[in-house]
Amino acid sequence: MAETAPIDFDLPAGARVVVAMSGGVDSSVTAAMLAEAGFEVVGVTLQLYDQRASRRDGKTCCAGRDLEDARAVADRLGIAHYTLDMEARFRAAVIEEFAAAYAAGRTPIPCVRCNERVKFADLLAFARDLGAAALATGHYVRRLRGPAGFELHRAADPHRDQSYFLFATTPEQLDFLRFPIGELDKPAVRAIAARLGLPVAEKPDSQDICFVPDGDHARLVGALRPDALRPGEIVDGTGRVLGRHAGIARFTVGQRKGLGVAVGEPLYVTAIDATRARIVVGPRRANLVAAARLEGCSWLAAPHPEEVVAVKHRYNEPAVTGRVAREPDGRARVAFLEPQAGVAPGQACVVWRGTRLLGGGWIAATEPVRDAAAARLDGVLAAP
Repeated sequence: MAETAPIDFDLPAGARVVVAMSGGVDSSVTAAMLAEAGFEVVGVTLQLYDQRASRRDGKTCCAGRDLEDARAVADRLGIAHYTLDMEARFRAAVIEEFAAAYAAGRTPIPCVRCNERVKFADLLAFARDLGAAALATGHYVRRLRGPAGFELHRAADPHRDQSYFLFATTPEQLDFLRFPIGELDKPAVRAIAARLGLPVAEKPDSQDICFVPDGDHARLVGALRPDALRPGEIVDGTGRVLGRHAGIARFTVGQRKGLGVAVGEPLYVTAIDATRARIVVGPRRANLVAAARLEGCSWLAAPHPEEVVAVKHRYNEPAVTGRVAREPDGRARVAFLEPQAGVAPGQACVVWRGTRLLGGGWIAATEPVRDAAAARLDGVLAAP
């Protein structure tokens, strides 16, 4: 995919645009594209956690060298650059909830909360205070004009699409946001960076959770919520003890590896009982669910009750089909057309109509399939 034709940024000529600069190549090229288009670009980097504790190998976003990289890119582009100290806000809005979720037996997604509560809330407000006409980020998504206003769509490159992480975006936020690289693939982004001589042109992509630089999330959770590392029992669906574990924070629903028990067939985590520090396991058929109950829903566009839509109940799972019934108080029920495994409370369940992001919510509970259906499907669904 080559560089596209000039983008219509839907902004007045020379308008001020704030760019969230993480220090990576995507946000750097975002700033560069806007600067080349003649806008007054102001780069802002968020200091979200203790930079001294982060790795310098490029595998986390906002890692130890990222502030310096963002400044270097800003200098190269000749744009203003600011660093905002958001450590206290990030800890309260993201890290504390991350630990609390694991302690409650849920599997959180901190990147969604960071976008929702920090980047598209606090940083957006800062951009408005600066008199900016827009806030731009390096997300791989597309903001397209539709019949009733702007819509959020999957990226042109499906392998880079990040719309899952932006399901909580509101229509008001979308009016103010811009995503310049959504029409590009990664090689095109790196080509722009190389053409402009940006020092991050070959910088590796971030891979890990930014505030868990060593990849050991259980250790961080245990420091904030010691009960999450309380030893407990591993039991089957009848309550029979099969083994012991070293803390519920080390497990997620759907997990197969690292259970430390063997009964002659593959076992999966089917539930986490935080109150009794119990991990419940069972065969694959016991892990299948027919529907998910959502809370904290946010909708850019409402799915129709009988409409078949694309649904993802986990970022690293492929989209499947289902139907969404919206309920009062920000709740919804998603009925999967085919039973799904590994649907974990705490994860986001996100909904699309074609490439258009409709919204989604947080998985609060699941509904198991009927025994007969589970038995029938047990031999059909391949184990990962």
